[in-house]
Amino acid sequence: MPRVSYLEDTCKTALNRVPDEARVPFRWTVNPYRGCTHACHYCFARAFHTYLDLGVGEDFSTKIVVKTNLVEVLRRELSAPRWDGEPVAMGTATDPYQQCEGRFRLTRGVLEAFADHGNPVSMLTKSTMIVRDLDVFLRLAEVTDVSVSMSVGTLDEEVRRVVEPGTPPGRRRLEILARFAEAGIRTGILVAPVLPGLTDDDEHMADVLAAAAEAGIGWASVIPLHVRPGIRDHFVPWLARTYPELVPRYDAMYGKRAYAPKAYAEDLATRFARLRDEQGLGTGSFRRSHQTRRRTEQLALAV
Repeated sequence: MPRVSYLEDTCKTALNRVPDEARVPFRWTVNPYRGCTHACHYCFARAFHTYLDLGVGEDFSTKIVVKTNLVEVLRRELSAPRWDGEPVAMGTATDPYQQCEGRFRLTRGVLEAFADHGNPVSMLTKSTMIVRDLDVFLRLAEVTDVSVSMSVGTLDEEVRRVVEPGTPPGRRRLEILARFAEAGIRTGILVAPVLPGLTDDDEHMADVLAAAAEAGIGWASVIPLHVRPGIRDHFVPWLARTYPELVPRYDAMYGKRAYAPKAYAEDLATRFARLRDEQGLGTGSFRRSHQTRRRTEQLALAV
């Protein structure tokens, strides 16, 4: 295993505004770390390392930036009069529960700040370390909207070890997520990214969805692989070395495009929806909208 180094740094802001044109169901994020020891070869966040004059290959998984003052900055921003308690998503770039969280505990500090301010939050991770903070998630659930989801693209261990070598097995992730579901936390999975020729067949997706339903998980969504220009220089050579037989198919599907063809994405979504319905799984994340929560608070204050 390559040696991992941690680059301690400070940040001026903790809450990151998502561009309005981004097609995502959230507008704010918090990311305690940059770079990720999960080392997923498809990860779009590899491109962000170039902003630090670091590489998108091994640098991404061995040179991890730690925002040491993040919790203090976040508490200041949450206390500011202009902040109105909008939902915040975590885990949208690099994993908040990667290995170094055991040492720096920034993610736990962030969640405690959200709990103290009653601020809604959603968490996406691949790490089983999240179970350490179940107590904080229970605090959050008492005062605001909270959801926990995991990315589980496959239960095929042969594929996982090659494609995302630093992650725990998919079944282990589901076991941990089941503990959150049992505790009453809203839970879900992203079957993502679906890899053409590796994990996009009905059998792979059905296995994940059946295991998720058995674990008591509430919802599931699917996302096909996308190959943004910033990671192409890493992903394409890696694919050629690892799965050379797939190169012609990926060239035909993606070419210089970042996203899979519309026909492929629609077929995948249709098949996934059928398999999801067979398992009785739902869709979505937050149980209540931010607007509904704000109206409830305003009515309570008026009484």
